[in-house]
Amino acid sequence: MFDATVYIERRQTLAQQINSGLILFMGNNESPMNYPDNTYPFRQDSSFLYYFGLDCPGLAAVIDVDEDKVCVFGDDLTVDDIVWTGPLPTVQDRAREVGVNETATLGQLQTILTNAAAGGRAVRFLPQYRADNVLAIQRLLGICPSEIASRTSQTLTRAVIAQRSFKSDQEIEQIEWAVNLTGEMHTLAMKTARAGMYEREIAGAIEGLALSRGGRLTFPTIFSIHGETLHNHYHGNKMHAGDIVVNDSGAESPLGYAGDITRTIPIGGKFSARQKDIYAIVLEAQETAIQASAPGVEFRDVHRLACTILATGLTELGLMKGTPADAVDAGAHTLFFQCGLGHMMGLDVHDMEGLGEQYVGYTDQIERNPAFGWKSLRLAKALEPGFVITVEPGIYFIGELIDRWRADGKCADFINYDAVEQYRDFGGIRLEDDILITPGGHRVLGAPIPKSIKEVQALSSG
Repeated sequence: MFDATVYIERRQTLAQQINSGLILFMGNNESPMNYPDNTYPFRQDSSFLYYFGLDCPGLAAVIDVDEDKVCVFGDDLTVDDIVWTGPLPTVQDRAREVGVNETATLGQLQTILTNAAAGGRAVRFLPQYRADNVLAIQRLLGICPSEIASRTSQTLTRAVIAQRSFKSDQEIEQIEWAVNLTGEMHTLAMKTARAGMYEREIAGAIEGLALSRGGRLTFPTIFSIHGETLHNHYHGNKMHAGDIVVNDSGAESPLGYAGDITRTIPIGGKFSARQKDIYAIVLEAQETAIQASAPGVEFRDVHRLACTILATGLTELGLMKGTPADAVDAGAHTLFFQCGLGHMMGLDVHDMEGLGEQYVGYTDQIERNPAFGWKSLRLAKALEPGFVITVEPGIYFIGELIDRWRADGKCADFINYDAVEQYRDFGGIRLEDDILITPGGHRVLGAPIPKSIKEVQALSSG
């Protein structure tokens, strides 16, 4: 964890934004896979980590803004527990490490919240994404589970997002550690993947590398010859010479910060001429979008720029027609690029998505575009120094989507469906890097990871 002063300052900054009442933070509990004692690997709630830094289950915390007090709630291990876990620090010892001197049992939390509510004091909490914490809030505050989402505090949510959006130098060090380990995972995949192997062999190898370096996966690995399926977590396909594999994977640092990188690998060591053409378009779109990312620039404009470059390249190949800018205005490019260009990244790979994308990526003045493709853009607002974002354009040939659009005659003025038909089994290509927005522009985080056609082919197995 960071030094205690980091967490103290974060809590003080938040309290100054809230002014009064109690702020309730629910830590996560163990989550059983198939019976209570067989649990998934524990992952603490990211906002709890941000303000309290305690990466262990069974905790909650309250910031009493009026009394200028902070308390961590949890139950110490019993002798029966210690038989299985070994001796662990007490709740009090853990709390002191992050600058909290007051602790209490989880049973006492109920009394404190009940008394606060009885006294007319506000108890604010963030949106919840886990059913056990929804039920805990029902028990603690007497709110029907179906009403909890509407009872979350927008004031608190906006304040937390505003604070977590700007990464400190210490946070950047953690993110860069994760990105560098992610880079090792990608170079290992390039060197190892070859015809005759199964996707799972490479997915397992890069996960093992993350674990061996003291990290773990930020999200389930996407490693697939079917890169046209954007979030494809199936790893059962055998790879053949001539296939291309989308590897979208990331490591998480010991303090919970994310890396998220995508590369596309030629199986057999060489891209075909057609694969090179599509790859070159995606690479140009990504590099141009990265260069355009700077303070004050709305990311929706960077997204549009990348879309226009993709449409231009596809027009030059004969897959699209007409003026690229007009094609983008008509949404024709979304046949090939169905998602957003990128997202915020930090303690969550889609940073703070659980708190609400409308607050993280948008403003009251910049609203989400509901059109297909555009509605999946997680970040649209102006970039600011301290933001860490991903930039990840792609081109995907989805057979079912092509069939539906062609049957409906959708965007027929901009799409050459006869030519597209020749690519329906192509798959997909995506390239992704993580960048920090700086006062003067941006910085790509981590050591360079092979990305040019020449570099990727040189490293890939023959």
